[in-house]
Amino acid sequence: MALTLRTDSELEAALDALVKAEGTSRQEVIRRAVIDRHEQMVHVEIVGESSSRLREKWADVLDRLGTV
Repeated sequence: MALTLRTDSELEAALDALVKAEGTSRQEVIRRAVIDRHEQMVHVEIVGESSSRLREKWADVLDRLGTV
């Protein structure tokens, strides 16, 4: 699938630097960035859901610890 990406000078410079540093193509740099961003988003969601469950499970203990 093709995609057109509009860039500005800041993005061009960043892409060029990453291409040079990683020794890969612009397409691969963009691909990795999108996948990394998605993985980060999923991780944040999982951690948020997990912490909510644990706060509910341990609410009484946390309240008591907060009053010590």
